[in-house]
Amino acid sequence: MERLLGAPITLALLVSNLGVSLYAFTDPSLLRELSFRPHRIRAHREFYRFLTAGFVHASGTHLAFNMITFYFFGPLLEGILGVGAFLLLYLGSELAAHALTFAAHRGDPQYSAVGASGAISGVVFAFCVFFPLRNLYLFFALPIPAILFAFGYVFGSVYAMGRDGPQGGVGDWIAHEAHVGGALAGVVLTVLLEPRSVQVFLESFRQLLG
Repeated sequence: MERLLGAPITLALLVSNLGVSLYAFTDPSLLRELSFRPHRIRAHREFYRFLTAGFVHASGTHLAFNMITFYFFGPLLEGILGVGAFLLLYLGSELAAHALTFAAHRGDPQYSAVGASGAISGVVFAFCVFFPLRNLYLFFALPIPAILFAFGYVFGSVYAMGRDGPQGGVGDWIAHEAHVGGALAGVVLTVLLEPRSVQVFLESFRQLLG
């Protein structure tokens, strides 16, 4: 809890995601109203969905996975970037993630997706810019460099996109494109917000190579 008290934006986003998602579990109509639906955005100009879809989740497991990941990465990054820049990173990654999803599914009237995965992908890849070789522990046991974990996360989403075809998020409510869009935005925004991060990234590999 102490790490969250020193990271007010991370704490606020965690509470917001938990509060809105848990309430939406009790009211399925709210899930439909807040979800990312490209067809409705085009037809009815419901642009608010670019933001609201990131605060509702398809299930308790979906919510827990995203929030646990955010808990581990968010406070450290907020401390590095500062409050304002970290908020820009999070929201910018989410908007970019949904922009890619919109481009992929704008013609599909049945497509719906929810979740903070795009924003979380942005945070994970921003972490990799600063700490590409730091070990993360997959399933809390298997050590894996952060950059391999991040790329595996995105490649898995790309594979899922290919298998899903044009009906992508209808069955599981998860926008796999969002992982890709969020990851790209996370790297770009990190470099723009903190240009020295490029030097930090390169220095990590120089030390590895000796």
